[in-house]
Amino acid sequence: MALLDLARSDDPVLDRLLVAASQQRVRGVDLSLERIERLLLRMGSPHRRLPPVFHVAGTNGKGSTCAFLRAALEAAGARVHVYTSPHLVRVNERIRLAGTLVTDSELAEALADVLRVNAGQPLSFFESLTAAAFLLFAATPADATVLEVGLGGRLDATNVVEAPAVTGIAELSMDHVAILGPTIRHIAAEKAAIAKRGVPLVTQRYAPAVAARVAEVAALRGGRLVARGEQWDARIEEGRLRYHRLEPGAGERDLPLPSLPGRHQADNAALAVAMLDHQTAIRVPHAALRSAMLWATWPGRMQRLLEGPLLGLLPPGSELHVDGGHNPSAARAIAAAIAGFAPPVVLVLGMIASKDHAAFLKALPPVRRIGVPVPGRAHVDPACLAPETAPDLEAALQMVTEPSRVLVAGSLHLAGDLLRRNGTLPS
Repeated sequence: MALLDLARSDDPVLDRLLVAASQQRVRGVDLSLERIERLLLRMGSPHRRLPPVFHVAGTNGKGSTCAFLRAALEAAGARVHVYTSPHLVRVNERIRLAGTLVTDSELAEALADVLRVNAGQPLSFFESLTAAAFLLFAATPADATVLEVGLGGRLDATNVVEAPAVTGIAELSMDHVAILGPTIRHIAAEKAAIAKRGVPLVTQRYAPAVAARVAEVAALRGGRLVARGEQWDARIEEGRLRYHRLEPGAGERDLPLPSLPGRHQADNAALAVAMLDHQTAIRVPHAALRSAMLWATWPGRMQRLLEGPLLGLLPPGSELHVDGGHNPSAARAIAAAIAGFAPPVVLVLGMIASKDHAAFLKALPPVRRIGVPVPGRAHVDPACLAPETAPDLEAALQMVTEPSRVLVAGSLHLAGDLLRRNGTLPS
């Protein structure tokens, strides 16, 4: 199974529909709201019948932020719809109905409705799947909806939601420059355009020029900016996450550090807490926030595999980890995470051709590296990633001859391939 607009399924009915959805005259990335707005109107506007929406954009960390939001809302007793992308192994991972992954038959029925109503008009695969998700969400009782932006924000298909309960922007960095613009200010403006009139837009701490651009776009769209360092803040202290509003008389929330690996996850968790703290649609008690820090899971992000055939290829005593990070900011988070690994450490790296592999590699520490191809994708020559290369993941792991900490990284597509080959399916 491949990813994104090459999504396939083992279910023959769903597979035929996925193929049809990928062939609707809009291939690759062509951001626009006109097509999906036309379609949703013909479908009876299901995006206007969703439970309260928590909408998250960002370059890195938006998926993890959604995971923390979901965990906190469910710990508070809420039934939560979730829409994220991309998937790692099965397309069903993108849609969670009231807490449960969509079944093949449910997704097939919704996607068939989308294709029937669209009647062959131009539509991208992501737009098709987004419309199917909205159709399912509107028809299934729930208390909240967590939406992750697919790409950018301003023209992302999820941005048709008109009145979310709260919006948020995770970390901002350089990625998808050919689509979103050549500078970090261009990228910030695209992400900030999820702001809606009168709705809180909760943001992380950014460089001054970036923060100014986010504030400018939020103001133009009527959003109520809730910026880290101005309206709220968080810190790690004595092994705890301390969150607080920056206003007179506001108390401090004392929370466990997230169980998700990596120090950067504290920032993603803090953003989720701030989003929950600045919305009024659903009450989330402090106990639910504490539980979320420990319950939240997000596959393919510094994930350690505890069993499976690929782990079995490594020498006894080894560890196998996987992270889908693929830009310089993600590489810095990876570097910080593996700094705590006991040596020797081995990086198995694969990247798709559109990524800035030189900048990614520059941020990584000088440990042993093995380059591999990314199956089914135009990818960077493995020899450009590492002095040692292997034809696939199995061969790369067999090149490790002493007990080591091994991290497979550089691509969500490669991460998904590893999880599929290892039989470690996200649930």
